Amino acid sequence: MSATEAPSAGATVWLTGLPSAGKTTLAHAVTGRLPGPAEVLDGDELRAVLSPELGHSRADRALNVSRIGYLARLLARNGITAVVAVVSPFADARLKVRAEHAAEGVPFVEVHVATPLRICRERDVKGLYERWRTGEVRELTGVDSPYEPPEDPELWLDTTGRSLSSCAGEVCAALADRVRR
Repeated sequence: MSATEAPSAGATVWLTGLPSAGKTTLAHAVTGRLPGPAEVLDGDELRAVLSPELGHSRADRALNVSRIGYLARLLARNGITAVVAVVSPFADARLKVRAEHAAEGVPFVEVHVATPLRICRERDVKGLYERWRTGEVRELTGVDSPYEPPEDPELWLDTTGRSLSSCAGEVCAALADRVRR
């Protein structure tokens, strides 16, 4: 690429929802369909690397979301589609990330992976719900810690009984629609 060419457009796809809703699985399926460079930003992996000192207070969760939002925006500004899979339980933290993207003209697509709590508990991919039941874990989002669903996401997606391919297709369509605007 010459110095006068602009990098290809990037964007951020922000997948939010309860633990075991299917965010990370969906993120990988989406990146596999995208034509340009894309990167999955997994909330659990990033928390371990970017925010290991943080607990699960509201302020700590908001700071973690802010750090992930910054990284996503940085990638997107440089032509990489960042597909973020993070619980991000608080609406104000997600709105701040959205506003920061808007301020820089970076496309942002919020997807509420709205899988019901009973299905998430059945899936229990990381054993969190079982560990909560036995008292090993506290402040589990959606159980004894709040989750504030997005009020106006670009896509509301319940993965219950749906194929991964179908769900990923809907996310890609929402992204294509947002990037065209």
